[in-house]
Amino acid sequence: MLAMYIRVKRSKTTYFLQCDPTETILDIKQKLHALIDQPVNDQRLILVATSEVLDDSKTLADQKVENDAVVALTLKKDDNEFEDVNIERPEDFVPTP
Repeated sequence: MLAMYIRVKRSKTTYFLQCDPTETILDIKQKLHALIDQPVNDQRLILVATSEVLDDSKTLADQKVENDAVVALTLKKDDNEFEDVNIERPEDFVPTP
């Protein structure tokens, strides 16, 4: 299988992760854990293109996560709820004519 990259975004930060289509979402969360020191259970990944919450047990390929996909990372807050997706989008800053 060819290696692929996904872009994991949270607020103004983007993590470029090299991964394989056969890796599970849990594998991806473990890679993120090494980067951000947030437990796997406190992470939620959402495919931005479809707004779908990605399932830990499924692979990237199962969930149609393709090379260069943008995935939003949200973290669990103190009240056990997940924060809202917060991604700085360049198009939000396009000046209006």
